[in-house]
Amino acid sequence: MLILCLLGYLLPLDKRMKTTRQIETEIGSRLARLRLSRNVTQSMLAKEAGIGVRTLRRLETGEPSTLDTLLRVALVLNLDEAILAALPTSQIRPIERVSRAGSERRRASPQPQVDKDPAWTWGDDPND
Repeated sequence: MLILCLLGYLLPLDKRMKTTRQIETEIGSRLARLRLSRNVTQSMLAKEAGIGVRTLRRLETGEPSTLDTLLRVALVLNLDEAILAALPTSQIRPIERVSRAGSERRRASPQPQVDKDPAWTWGDDPND
């Protein structure tokens, strides 16, 4: 699912897809076109990926699939580096390493909520 979301993120803003279903369909279509451009049959690709032909058909038609299935097909098509390139490596900046005494973040902290409508206090009324 992460890869499906990344595809939507990497597209230009005006071409971004609205739903995960649209992204799944686009990924499936691209995989099918790539497979055909390499003159590989569905049965050949499915066998090399260790999946069923029906599973590959579902992936290529954009039906919901698992990340494992997508990665198996991607590995056979030599797309592993392209998938990893789509995910930026989050390296810690040197200044953050110094401020955190060399340790990297292991958990995310919620951002403090800014009160958009602060409570009224004395002296806030412009007519006073």
